[in-house]
Amino acid sequence: MESSSVPSLAATENWPVPTAATAVVRADGTVAGSHGPTGQRFPLASVTKPLAAYAVLVAYEEGAIDLDEPAGPEGATVRHLLAHTSGLAFDENRVQAAPGTRRIYSNTGFEVLGDLVAKATDIPFADYLHQAVLAPLGMTATTLEGSPAKDAVSTVDDLVRFAAEVQAPRLLDARTVLDAMTVTYPGLTGILPGYGHQRPNDWGLGFEIRGAKSPHWTGTTSSPRTFGHFGQSGTFLWIDPDVRAACVALTDRAFGPWAIEAWTPFTDAVLADLRR
Repeated sequence: MESSSVPSLAATENWPVPTAATAVVRADGTVAGSHGPTGQRFPLASVTKPLAAYAVLVAYEEGAIDLDEPAGPEGATVRHLLAHTSGLAFDENRVQAAPGTRRIYSNTGFEVLGDLVAKATDIPFADYLHQAVLAPLGMTATTLEGSPAKDAVSTVDDLVRFAAEVQAPRLLDARTVLDAMTVTYPGLTGILPGYGHQRPNDWGLGFEIRGAKSPHWTGTTSSPRTFGHFGQSGTFLWIDPDVRAACVALTDRAFGPWAIEAWTPFTDAVLADLRR
């Protein structure tokens, strides 16, 4: 599908990537515009995390787990793991800080969450994600092929469905989603991968929150309430509550200087289109 009221989406043609697909979906679920092969499957890398977090929150609402139950390192909880404050290292089962004291971005923490939900529900996490989130939203092209931190494969069309859900929740209570997009453990510093040390490094439950971070992968005109995630496979999903819209971009080139240069002006142009 190609359209529409967001002409700036075509700027992906100038990105130094073999393939790019992008779309904007409004809070009412309508697609404002798209560009590129929106049905093509791309590895999501860490854009997997918001999907996994949503499934964890469904497990919480179903009563299988509790956000404040112990999980991961001693003193840590499900909430700490979702907010990257458990103290676990980035990619190994090693504790680097006391829970709640630093924002240490951790793939391992999301793997602990996946194991916890699988044990609590007696369903492998990939299957639970499918049953709890993907199937109800009609995300038929999305699969989790390994770690709940980084191994989902999806399409722009499917992520548009997810972004519409987050903006107008049907699978979760709206108050749970509000918690997920609100800063959890405010004031903590930490490194935002690719963008360096941030004071503070704000996160919600599975979603990164823009706040006043600089530099950042969203736009200079993105609202501080903007939340979402980017992935090392050259992918991102942001939701800006102030413009009541979300943007998905998937590529097949690994994140690097090209993305740092391209993504911020791209997002600013998309926001300008949306605000017209």
